Amino acid sequence: MAEVLKGDATALPFADDRFDIAVMALVIFFVPQPAKGVAEMVRVVRPGGIVAAYAWDILGGGFPYAPVQAELRAAGMTPPLPPSVEASRMDALRALWSGAGLQQIEVREITVERTFADFDDFWSKTAGSAALSAILATMTPAAVDALKAGVRARLHHKADGQIVSSARANAIRGRVV
Repeated sequence: MAEVLKGDATALPFADDRFDIAVMALVIFFVPQPAKGVAEMVRVVRPGGIVAAYAWDILGGGFPYAPVQAELRAAGMTPPLPPSVEASRMDALRALWSGAGLQQIEVREITVERTFADFDDFWSKTAGSAALSAILATMTPAAVDALKAGVRARLHHKADGQIVSSARANAIRGRVV
């Protein structure tokens, strides 16, 4: 059985030692105080249980929209970043897990690929993200066209016109003692 609740990652609405596992999937960099979020996961997981997370390697170029971010920077714009973007780095994750007292810490990179029918397919899905659509709304049509051209040049195009985009996440897990 699954139950969905709205809450605060730094103040989980659960008793101590309630769960066998807690996972933060593609979220830790959105938590304003990541250490507090990890401490809360530790609090609600029983001794011997697992606390895990994975996050796009935003600062290491692993974010799915990294080509768009790179082109925004090339155009002198600041791409939107989550409030705790540093937490996406592997060494930061290790420090958070160690700092929370977790043991038997294991890390790994996860690489994924996604294929788009063509550039228009890629762009429609990318431009639909809340952060990017807000930036695009402030740009002139000519500036958007220039951005699109630059992004197109950064992508891997297959002979049939498909776009293959890869991304990388940093993953970590540790055991509660």
